[in-house]
Amino acid sequence: MARKPAKKSAEAVYKIVEVIGSSPKSWEDAARSAVEAAAKTLRDLRIAEITKLDMKIDDGKVVAYRARVSLSFKYQG
Repeated sequence: MARKPAKKSAEAVYKIVEVIGSSPKSWEDAARSAVEAAAKTLRDLRIAEITKLDMKIDDGKVVAYRARVSLSFKYQG
């Protein structure tokens, strides 16, 4: 029985960018906002990793949630 030749795995290169989203409601909305804004100009987004969460405070009250998101997308040479 003849063996089938092994398929070569496709090599890919990915680029990572960092974006920050903001929302008056939640960190989840802030992260979603960052990804959706980036998706308007970046193609083939693959992974989103939240790297930092913080809040904006005004007069002792939380007024905004911020999420720093690292996004990877396939590099198109």
